[in-house]
Amino acid sequence: LGSEVILGASSHLSLYEGGNVATLGGIHTRQITESVDDATISTRDILDMFRTDDDDHYAATALLCLENTHNSLGGIALTKQYMDTMGQLAQQQNIPMHVDGARIFNAAIATDTPVSDLVAHADTVSVCLSKGLGAPLGSLVVGSTETMTLAKRARKHCGGGMRQVGVVASMGMYALLHNVDRLQHDHERATRFAAELQRLDDGFRLLRNGKVDTNMVYFAIPEHSLVESQDKLCSRMEVEYDVRMWGGYRMGGRDMIRVVTHMGVDDEGIDRALDGISNICLGRGG
Repeated sequence: LGSEVILGASSHLSLYEGGNVATLGGIHTRQITESVDDATISTRDILDMFRTDDDDHYAATALLCLENTHNSLGGIALTKQYMDTMGQLAQQQNIPMHVDGARIFNAAIATDTPVSDLVAHADTVSVCLSKGLGAPLGSLVVGSTETMTLAKRARKHCGGGMRQVGVVASMGMYALLHNVDRLQHDHERATRFAAELQRLDDGFRLLRNGKVDTNMVYFAIPEHSLVESQDKLCSRMEVEYDVRMWGGYRMGGRDMIRVVTHMGVDDEGIDRALDGISNICLGRGG
């Protein structure tokens, strides 16, 4: 209690966990705006915000958090060089570094770097098994034996204990053994979707001008679109084309839709999505 964590202002931990860092942990957050180009937060900004516990006016900085890949900035993969630099900075300041690695295997494929190398300087890493890796459910937290003992106790306090979870573990193990290399196909399909969407009409606005690192594409519909809102487009796409897309994102003053490729999306699915968007937004297509 009474400590603080430095993290990205657009990170998942900042935006999408219901404020549980504060409500459950009693921890203050110092949020730094990330670069929209590569999702990094600068060394200078971190040092400017770092605070020790020698002044009782301040909450002492106790943790640095990074997200790799970075969801809300478009699935950006942070490089090994950057991850190493941040880990070394945390060590110099005598604080641990946590990596929200829900899609860390996507980052590994995108940067052609083993996960163990990407997180070599991290103290703890979280990994989701049910996103690109395709397991029905399950997430992992990885760290030292001492830290995992504390994590298990915290999980129990939050009601997160489970029984007879061997079947869940077996599905997660299968995903780790068989579904990592195929992530490259998801990245290729996302890249193709972004490129084809821009070719349909230059009114579509994509994050990073359409540059795609991994399996996510964020886009805004053209101002001259025949459908007037992202919500209506998403609803019609599901009903008419059996394609699920998600709206509700606001970036750069525009409503954005997120498209995520995964093992349930094949080339025909990408074609169907593009055809549906073309027809509904532009009046073109089948």
